[in-house]
Amino acid sequence: MLTLYVATEQAVEKQTVERLALGSQPGEIPPAVWYDLLDPTPQEVARVQRALGIELPSREDMQEIEVSSRLYEEDGAIFMTATIMTKFDSGRPETHAITFIMAPQALVTVRYADPLPFIMYANRVQRSPQLASSPDMIWIGLIETIVDRIADVLERLGADIERVGLNVFDRTDERKRQGQALEQALSSIGSAGTIVSGITESLMTLNRAVTFAGNAPTEWLRAGSKQHMKGLTRDIKSLQDHAAFLAQKTAFLLDATLGLINIEQNVIIKIFTVASVGFLPPTLIASIYGMNFAKMPELEWAFGYPLAIGLMVMSAVVPFLYFKRKGWL
Repeated sequence: MLTLYVATEQAVEKQTVERLALGSQPGEIPPAVWYDLLDPTPQEVARVQRALGIELPSREDMQEIEVSSRLYEEDGAIFMTATIMTKFDSGRPETHAITFIMAPQALVTVRYADPLPFIMYANRVQRSPQLASSPDMIWIGLIETIVDRIADVLERLGADIERVGLNVFDRTDERKRQGQALEQALSSIGSAGTIVSGITESLMTLNRAVTFAGNAPTEWLRAGSKQHMKGLTRDIKSLQDHAAFLAQKTAFLLDATLGLINIEQNVIIKIFTVASVGFLPPTLIASIYGMNFAKMPELEWAFGYPLAIGLMVMSAVVPFLYFKRKGWL
């Protein structure tokens, strides 16, 4: 889908360009300050390329991991590809490559996902037309919205990790230390670790993009925008430090939870071991009186059977009391 944001004197109009049928020739599109390509067709890509006179990267090019393939300048435009994590609230977060092309006449975004910051900033631009005064201002505002969203997610994630940690180390409620509760904590820690990892990657690629744009030798990029980018770089760096802290905390909780699970398993194994040891003496006595010898005086004695039962019970109770006194149970 191709969406245009056309700046007028009083507002920014959002226009959606209808998809062309397969095989149709791309026509002209009106000039805009922001061309947003969401899961674009080849015809939509051709329309934007013709309007701006630049070549847009393909989806395969966007997924390249080399920095030279993600950050470069061509035909007076700055090409930047960043990895953005989406669907934080769905429980199944995803990472997608999004390309930002900052040209003198317009900003172009090529994406195959619909992150929430794009929706939020598009609505904000329509309410505040001054945000769309230039392509660099739109791009800076869009990156700021993405960074703010990441900051909110990190704040919420930090609170979730703190709550999981309290549940893991809470010794007042024995139910929180049982196997099922520890498994739930392990699942929560794994989910948090996945999100922190994705956010770390997003912040790293955003930091590279902002630094590259700020150092780009372009005459049309305003000095005020470059100064704004420096502040944006500092914000991203602070979020990277916070994400690193959460990653360390998640790793610590993961090790601690696995250790508690091992302790619980060892307790179960210890109980079975003590039980098996406790039943060894009664088994020995029962085996002796189960022998088929011709002369066993106890077999003919009237109290032989009660004596054997008493010996087996006593041989089981004595080890149990001994283990209990030693604190092994």
